[in-house]
Amino acid sequence: MEDRSDTYKTLAKPSEEILFKEKKSKFFGYAFPIQNEDEVKPIIELLKKKHHTAGHVCYAWQLGTEIIRYRANDDGEPNNSAGLPIYGQIQAFDVTNVLVAVARIFGGTKLGVGGLISAYRTGAQMALAISKIEERLIEDTFQLSFEYAEMDKVMRVLKQRQCEIISQQMEMDCKFIVSVRKSEANNLLQTFEGFHKIAIKKVD
Repeated sequence: MEDRSDTYKTLAKPSEEILFKEKKSKFFGYAFPIQNEDEVKPIIELLKKKHHTAGHVCYAWQLGTEIIRYRANDDGEPNNSAGLPIYGQIQAFDVTNVLVAVARIFGGTKLGVGGLISAYRTGAQMALAISKIEERLIEDTFQLSFEYAEMDKVMRVLKQRQCEIISQQMEMDCKFIVSVRKSEANNLLQTFEGFHKIAIKKVD
């Protein structure tokens, strides 16, 4: 049976803007793929400029595939009434490396904490529902060092294990950087360790 523990879901590209209305308040929802925490602040600042009449731009993000990091931000709304409901939708859609934000423009009627939780959750849910979600592989990277005479052997194993060659240096002494899906990493390591003329080491 194929091991599916080395895949994760993320967004192919930023979502379109969605609008959810509740008692004349407007909730604009967005979802973005991100690679690191540094991307969050500029995106939120752009949304605050775009919706300069919005009282709150609340958001949540999650990063990582094996070690998960996340944050939820209420941006001045009552505690846990915005960021956590948004984060709950990130979990519900089972996506990572993602930022979901909802900008609220107040319509004059207070929604109460329950109403806010429901509205922010819906805004996040709608943004993720229209997003293009794709499955990607978790991969390990290795460096291979070998003499040119071993090339056929190396290429045969790489093809068999469906490895991707990231970089190659081909002279009398060759050096390859290759990536392989995580569930195949141990097999690859053991195969090459069995060849005494080929050195393999993991690259972080």
